[in-house]
Amino acid sequence: MELQLIRTSHPTGVNGVLLLDGVELCKTIELPWLENRPRISCIPVGKYRLRKRCSVKFNWHFELMDVPGRSAILIHPANHAALELKGCIAPVLQHTGEGKGSSSRIALERLKDRLYPLLDKGNIIYLTIK
Repeated sequence: MELQLIRTSHPTGVNGVLLLDGVELCKTIELPWLENRPRISCIPVGKYRLRKRCSVKFNWHFELMDVPGRSAILIHPANHAALELKGCIAPVLQHTGEGKGSSSRIALERLKDRLYPLLDKGNIIYLTIK
């Protein structure tokens, strides 16, 4: 199974649309591309395996596996990439600016509702970033 993240880069942030089988699941925000530098750049285009993850800070969310030169790349709630992200991806319901969005917690819950049952059944889910 494959998700696609179609990105639009801006000087101060990246806005994206997350698709499953061509259907939009949500929008996304990220930091701008800064040569894949840890904690200040979005990650490179590529194909990454998705897994469930739980932490004290974010509770249940997602992690992208095997990102070159990076670790702990998560999909977690945030509405302002520059203030709340350190290289991760945040789902949002709508974009409100470059690297900014709204209703991120709701967007993440919808993603979990859709994808966790598939992961729980043993499906492998990849995220392809374009």
